[in-house]
Amino acid sequence: MLPADRQTDVHLDVDQLLLLLLLWSSGNQAEEHYDSPDSSHFRVVGGASRCAGVLEMHDWEGWRPLAKFKWTLTEAAFLCQQLDCGSAVSAELRESSSDRDVWWMDSDLGSKHFQTVSTKYSNIIMEITCSDSVRLVNGFQVGERVNTTLCSGRLEVKSNQSWSSVCEDDFDLQDAEVVCRELSCGAPLVLQGGLYGEVEDPVWTREFQCRGDESALLDCGSSGSVRNNCSTGGAVELTCSDPLRLVGGASRCAGTVEFKLGEDWKQVSGYIWNLRRAAVICEHLDCGAILSMQTIDVANSEAWLISEDFVRSGFYLKEHAFSADASNKLLDVTCSDSVRLVNGTDLCSGRLEVKSSQIWSSVCEDDFDLQDAEVVCRELSCGAPLVLQGGLYGEEKDPVWTREFQCRGDESALLDCGRSGSVRNTCSPGRALGLTCSEPVRLVGGASRCAGTLEMKHLGDWKLVYGSEWTLKEAAVICEHLDCGSAVYIGERKMSSHFSVWDVRGDCIHYDDNDLRDCPEPDDSNIILNITCSGPVRLVNGTTQCSGRLEVKSSQIWSSVCEDDFDLQDAEVVCRELSCGAPLVLQGGLYGEVEEPVWTREFQCRGDESALLDCGSPGSVRNTCSTGGAVELTCSEPVRLVGGASRCEGTVELKLGDWRPVGYMTLEEASVVCESLDCGPAVSSRLGTLHSAIPMWHMKSRCIDYGFYPVDCATDGGLSNKILNVTCSDLLVQPIISVSSFMNGVSRIQQQGFQVYRGSNFAISCSIQPQYPGGSFQLSSSTSDFTSNYTQPAVNHSAYFRFPVVEPAHQGNYSCVYRVKVFSYEFSSESRPLSLTVSDPPVPRILIIVVVLPLFLLLVVFGLYYFYKVTRGKNQETLSKKNTGQVDGNCGVCTADEVPAKEEAKEIEESL
Repeated sequence: MLPADRQTDVHLDVDQLLLLLLLWSSGNQAEEHYDSPDSSHFRVVGGASRCAGVLEMHDWEGWRPLAKFKWTLTEAAFLCQQLDCGSAVSAELRESSSDRDVWWMDSDLGSKHFQTVSTKYSNIIMEITCSDSVRLVNGFQVGERVNTTLCSGRLEVKSNQSWSSVCEDDFDLQDAEVVCRELSCGAPLVLQGGLYGEVEDPVWTREFQCRGDESALLDCGSSGSVRNNCSTGGAVELTCSDPLRLVGGASRCAGTVEFKLGEDWKQVSGYIWNLRRAAVICEHLDCGAILSMQTIDVANSEAWLISEDFVRSGFYLKEHAFSADASNKLLDVTCSDSVRLVNGTDLCSGRLEVKSSQIWSSVCEDDFDLQDAEVVCRELSCGAPLVLQGGLYGEEKDPVWTREFQCRGDESALLDCGRSGSVRNTCSPGRALGLTCSEPVRLVGGASRCAGTLEMKHLGDWKLVYGSEWTLKEAAVICEHLDCGSAVYIGERKMSSHFSVWDVRGDCIHYDDNDLRDCPEPDDSNIILNITCSGPVRLVNGTTQCSGRLEVKSSQIWSSVCEDDFDLQDAEVVCRELSCGAPLVLQGGLYGEVEEPVWTREFQCRGDESALLDCGSPGSVRNTCSTGGAVELTCSEPVRLVGGASRCEGTVELKLGDWRPVGYMTLEEASVVCESLDCGPAVSSRLGTLHSAIPMWHMKSRCIDYGFYPVDCATDGGLSNKILNVTCSDLLVQPIISVSSFMNGVSRIQQQGFQVYRGSNFAISCSIQPQYPGGSFQLSSSTSDFTSNYTQPAVNHSAYFRFPVVEPAHQGNYSCVYRVKVFSYEFSSESRPLSLTVSDPPVPRILIIVVVLPLFLLLVVFGLYYFYKVTRGKNQETLSKKNTGQVDGNCGVCTADEVPAKEEAKEIEESL
């Protein structure tokens, strides 16, 4: 540990510190901001040149050392650039002879963000060595410029305080070896013009003539001729390898990892490594694929530590190595040397390339068969071949392997196989061999290759596996690697004695950066794992093991099933085959579109078959399926509560191949069980005791907290006599509410409301199916004027609430709430609401007879009399006019027209 005494509470940003320095020295009170400090605030002292020594930073009290943890070459490169000193060669932490004040930095140098420093009393100092007169530019990240690595870039040479580009025509491989050595990098990999940008003026004027063993480029001889210009794009672009090697192994591609930083070759600490990270070492050494990675226990020795982010694209170990205390674990790696898979999704898949005469060649699909693939997968420490197809992982690259492999299948390496006499010079597009191998796992001793005891191959040895707290999630990974569908069972088996096994932790399998082969550790145990996979049926892209798009396997090909060819009886068979509960959802397009190929025949299941492929099918064949028509199936979770008075209480049982009780769950975990049964949350979780021990399931700690379902979290709990009893909040059935009016008779159970008349009598009855004795009913009503609650004890599981006189205030919604105490917990269940409407009573019928009818008759008589009076008045007026015309003296002798009128008047008069 670094000394922490005398640490001040003052924290300053470097940029703020530099600003204060300028303000103090000049007296200028204007504010200025700096994106990064410049060379005037740093220096290196005590080294062989101005570009090597202890790093110091200036403050208002003078120069003091700058120190930090994990002092890397990337940060040193930033400072070398600030000091105009070329490329960074080494960066080390060193203990000085005594403690003194230093600037302690808590974050990285060279970042575009402000850096925080504080004063500290320490004996830790940082040393830096820059190359002074040689550098590679555009090969690493400084500020906003993003490039590749410290060991690559455009070559520049410094003379008379000026940096000059070197023309490609004046540079060869021996010159490159000297530059790579001077920069503390590995051997040259690429020497090419125009790779890292165009040539920049000025141009180095003479050709280098190195032997290859010089320690510095400027120590090499040079030609007498002078060059004044260089063709466009002709600047030397150089990529050196990491200063890395494997020692003590059977070849240059196997052994303990050693790394050179500055002048020192040191071994690399084995911490933070896994297969994917170690594969970068094989790549840097041009050694093919990673075969194995292990840590070797040793006595404490000085070693380099490598930060975890070195595996990012384009990063070398050189930028991420830093000094560490003594380590007791060293890294040992074995690479394949002559065979590799590139552009794959994992370490056991990709386009096949073979190395011969230091050149990697693609292999044409026509020259390769399954026996050849078996050899390659075995050589790469992978499992059996799964997919062998051209163009699967990109097009072939020149050159192409020229001869056909003729393997028997039992060879240990591909180049040990025989080869044909004919020669191939080209390969048609899309025919470069893509190969996918399974992980080196297998199931043995079962009814098929998809069931049995788990074995894993690691470091060349097949051993049985002991897995602590394995669940279906871990078993699903094994089934997927074996192309065996979904996991349906995971269990442990106890052997008679202890023997050597691979111990595989479940959490290792799910670590994102891990390969399955990273997980085995040697151990002795008498417990081994048994796994059963579904085989030719699986659900993909679902949220649980029991949901997803249905696929069926035939002739090693997985096919989607068309929704039109699948019904509920078929779904029942699939859910049973996958050890899930009853089907819940059967819908197309729920978990993604249909994928080719499509299953060609319709399933015709009775529903009681044990496997989908046991069902019958018609003779017709389907070649296509409508978009979104793939079968999407969701089965219920295989969980139940047994032995209670209802389906919402009892002993928790899970089905993972077979039904077993669960030994223990927290109340939160029990709530997940209750909710999956649509029983609400759990209110109690109690352990019960059996007379004898039986097989149990155990819930993996905190698994459900991460959002997984109970069936995904169950592990084999061995034998126990402790069982878990759970009571869910919805263990009661729903009460029934009804209303009766004594004025109108008894009504039926009402769902849409009921009407009663003002002033009448009515009663509301509450009842429930018999489950538990006792309890009480609460009638809850929310009326327009007030809220009231009534409670009565349950008698014969019923209660009656009478209302003698109906008032408008009784109008509103009513519900029955049943409450009962079970296992010292109070439960309740509420009925559906009943709407009650109050209206005025109807008019009695006798009132209509006694009052309304006489009034109606009176109105009729009055109307007839009025009509008579009006008619008689009009007739008398007419007769009077006619009589007046007959005796009028002015008339004289009556005309012929007047005679009928007189007769008509006479007839009227006689009638009256």
